[in-house]
Amino acid sequence: MWKWETEKEAKAVIVIIHGAMEHHGRYRWLIEMWRAEGYHVIMGDLPGQGVTSRRQRGHIDHFDEYITEVKDWIQAATDYELPIFLIGHSMGGLVAVRMLQEAHIKLAGVILSSPCLGLVNKPPKPVDFISHGLNKVFPKVKFPSGLTIDMATRNPEVREIDSNDTLYITKVSVRWYRELVHAISLAFRNISKLPDLPLLVMQGADDKIVDKTEVKRWFQQLQLSELHYKEWPKCYHEIFNEPEREEIFEYAKQFVENRLEAIGYIVT
Repeated sequence: MWKWETEKEAKAVIVIIHGAMEHHGRYRWLIEMWRAEGYHVIMGDLPGQGVTSRRQRGHIDHFDEYITEVKDWIQAATDYELPIFLIGHSMGGLVAVRMLQEAHIKLAGVILSSPCLGLVNKPPKPVDFISHGLNKVFPKVKFPSGLTIDMATRNPEVREIDSNDTLYITKVSVRWYRELVHAISLAFRNISKLPDLPLLVMQGADDKIVDKTEVKRWFQQLQLSELHYKEWPKCYHEIFNEPEREEIFEYAKQFVENRLEAIGYIVT
């Protein structure tokens, strides 16, 4: 876990959860944007990913490992005694959803960025069937993720950096895949357990990784007091890395500042 403190008078704390295959280092731009606007940022690497993982890369035993890790980040954020906002991207969005469905956590608001609530390219049915058996006998067996850098973003600068990123994971275990599928199922099944928190879901209209129709289907079943859905035309999966990212950041920041005003914090 790392903390990046703003040099201004802090308005709130932003906790960011990254997606599958990646790590916190890919969020430098977003972290600095929040810091420049007067927000502390807390982020870490999820188990099996990034620079701090002690486990086999691309593998987990249970999806709850992610939830336990993120709870620690949020606990650290409470030390500032400021409103806390949670941003979850892709699988990080799924982690956020599952955590909030299972635990009472005080947050000022939640932003889900292309949350992983369905996949565009699923394994063929025979492969999916075989994975059930492998999960019991050889859960650590790995296979290519099927994801490429070009599927994530249209931004050529980010693509160039990612092509030389040795921390980027290209293979995942059978157990990891089965845990992901199970978590997605639970995100739908337990939709009524999601607490009544202000929620903004932002989705790339041309997402090559997450199935946006499933994201919409999940969103349309929510019954929260404050709900916002924004789809960004032309954008691929990683909306905060897209050429339009400054506009997208401003939209997310406005959501946060509106919430701060609503709870009595003066935003300048």
